[in-house]
Order: sequence, then structure tokens, then C-alpha cells
Amino acid sequence: MSIAHRAILLVEDNQDDEELTLRALSRNNITNQVQVVRDGQEALDWLEATGPHADRDPDDVPALILLDLKLPKIDGLEVLRRLRANPRTALVPVVILTSSKEDRDRASGYQSGANSYVQKPVDFTQFVDAVRQLGMYWLMLNEPPPGAS
Repeated sequence: MSIAHRAILLVEDNQDDEELTLRALSRNNITNQVQVVRDGQEALDWLEATGPHADRDPDDVPALILLDLKLPKIDGLEVLRRLRANPRTALVPVVILTSSKEDRDRASGYQSGANSYVQKPVDFTQFVDAVRQLGMYWLMLNEPPPGAS
């Protein structure tokens, strides 16, 4: 399946941020299906096709994961570490999309295997532009590893 037809996994517990992200993706004509999960455990269940997502094909990995850091149940950094430890998801591009301005969060994100770290802009117009750039780069310009598309 081509990257343009694979899902984007949005891991976001804040409903307002979820709606803003979905609106920004839509405004930028990013047509990939977006799967939304609202906590770290649900993200892992979706990716590993376990629990409530056991009927999903675990080999159908997303084209991109947009990952918040501050999540209920399992935090974003632990989700990221588990993603990178799983051979099936180790190479999936992960963009940390967070409101955190903390240097230690950014450092921990990259140390845990994030491909990119983007602080959520407060202004909607800036947020739409940030999402446009993310979509353009990760879904159109970036060449995935062999076998990942």
C-alpha cells in the first residue's frame, strides 16, 4: 500500500487539539485516513492489534504517527520507546506534536527515537501551516526506508 493511502495515527488526549489537528489536515488536503487514539495504552493496542483493536491487521502500519507527550495511562515517551523496540513499527516516522516547551522533553523525545519534535503553535493559522509542512514533508517528500511503503 502506498504511503498516500496509509493511515495517520494521531495520539492525542485533548479533544480541542484533536479537532484542530483534524481541521488542519483537512484544510491542507491531506487525504490519508486519520485514526485517533486518546491515550498511550490505546495507541499501543492499535499499533500491536491487541485489546479493542485485535481485529486490525498489525502489518498495516501507519504512514505517520503524530504523538503527544502528556498522555493518560502510558506517556508518549514510553509509547515511542515501545514503538522503536517493535520491528514492525521501528521505522514508522514519529512526529512529537506537543505543547511542551521543555528542553528535557525535546531531548528525551529524540533520545527515544522521534523523527521530529514540533511544538504546537497557539495560533490556528500557524498550526495549519505547521501541519501543512509536516504533511508535505512526511507524506510527500520523505523517502521511507525500503519495504516501509
